[in-house]
Amino acid sequence: MLRAIRPFTGASLVRGQFTGYRDEPGVAPESEVETFAAMQVHLNSWRWQGVPFFIRTGKCLPVTATEVMVILKAPPQQVFDEPVPPQSNYFRFRLGPDQVSIAAGARTKSAGERMSGEPVELFVCNASPEARDAYERLIGDAMDGDPTLFAREDSVESAWTIVDPILRRGGPLYRYAPGSWGPREADRMVAPYGGWYDPPTPPHATGAPTQC
Repeated sequence: MLRAIRPFTGASLVRGQFTGYRDEPGVAPESEVETFAAMQVHLNSWRWQGVPFFIRTGKCLPVTATEVMVILKAPPQQVFDEPVPPQSNYFRFRLGPDQVSIAAGARTKSAGERMSGEPVELFVCNASPEARDAYERLIGDAMDGDPTLFAREDSVESAWTIVDPILRRGGPLYRYAPGSWGPREADRMVAPYGGWYDPPTPPHATGAPTQC
């Protein structure tokens, strides 16, 4: 799949740096190193023709989480009396570090005679406090000789063929406040598709932003 990714354009990539990064120990006062990146990815594949993938990652964001949000297209038939929000029907996967979970969301009819809908989510998770963290598991797998969670050489090389031209080209570096979801320029990228999905803080977490 990595080999099928189209080259990035200026409109499909936003680089950011949180305010105060240049004051960190060991960071140059004029550093142009990004601490945030948002990108729109398209694949040269008939299977994913016309399906955009949006990726966002960074430091000093509100939540430390790795989530995949699969938003389904709205059906052509209008079922309810009011417009359906763009993120009503979805599958959501959280891959850590606090929990592993799967959720399915849909808009169902609310109680009463009126044809109005309400969001419903079916959610299952494994958030055992005794589970090993990511690095403990990787070290254990390495000692056991289990390569399942490790990247293959050809996968790493394919990823670098995508990232290296971006690093060489550079481009604008937008500022964003620590504890926010990144620069506003990244929001414009997904505005036509209903905006970003912001992962919630798990109920058992402190809710503190990621450490910068």
